[in-house]
Amino acid sequence: MKIKEQENDIILENIECFDVELSLFCGQAFRWEKNEDGSFTGTVRGKVLNISQNGSSVILKNTTKEDFQNIWLDYFDLERDYADICKRFEDDIYLKKARDEYYGIRVLNQEPWEALCSFIISQNNNIPRISGIIKRLCESFGEKIDENNYSFPSYERLKNVSTEDLGVLRAGFRAKYIADAVQKLNSEEISLEEIKEMPIEQARQELMKIKGVGAKVAECTLLYGFGRKEAFPVDVWVKRIMAELYPDGLPLCIKDVEGIAQQYLFHWRRNVKEN
Repeated sequence: MKIKEQENDIILENIECFDVELSLFCGQAFRWEKNEDGSFTGTVRGKVLNISQNGSSVILKNTTKEDFQNIWLDYFDLERDYADICKRFEDDIYLKKARDEYYGIRVLNQEPWEALCSFIISQNNNIPRISGIIKRLCESFGEKIDENNYSFPSYERLKNVSTEDLGVLRAGFRAKYIADAVQKLNSEEISLEEIKEMPIEQARQELMKIKGVGAKVAECTLLYGFGRKEAFPVDVWVKRIMAELYPDGLPLCIKDVEGIAQQYLFHWRRNVKEN
């Protein structure tokens, strides 16, 4: 990958295994929108980015080299060798199919609190509704960045927000789970910093102390919010995959990158009618 600065843009040339649209809209992030010109706009860590792709070139508009180094390099997981990981997937017939069909998916490194809150909201929900709830959360309680964009509110900012106050989100039963997470984090009953350093099984159990956080939400939080690529979220689609394709267990070729394999399998199984 070659990194080039051009006026206020950062251009990534000859980048391997990165499909921007697939990565943004494969069910792992909920704050990106596709524009009429084919580019995408989203807000991450209080920064608004417009990103587009032309073949193996990716253009990050109106950003700085400093923000690229501090935010976008990590967020898009650009220092990980996904081409090598995808080559490993050739050892399994189903993963190879998923990879060939949806080559270029990357698992994004989101902020732990945003991932936790987003996947609490995701329970028994569809992507348009999840995105709507999160948008109302940001507009109601986040900081205004510009005319159209707001930051994701920190749990500290939500400290004095009641379940009733969260009614504006129209999140239903999920509001009380968000409130419980906010309370436990602000009281330091649970620490995201400590979870970051825990062995993964201990981290799972710690997250599940929050009301409404079961195994799937905990695993999603670890994968998307803590960068634990060995985490393996299991939802209804992945349960079908496990029952239909892997009744004897997952293939050895995905060791330590189970979460990346899961993202390919999840997106493939959800979209392909005939396997």
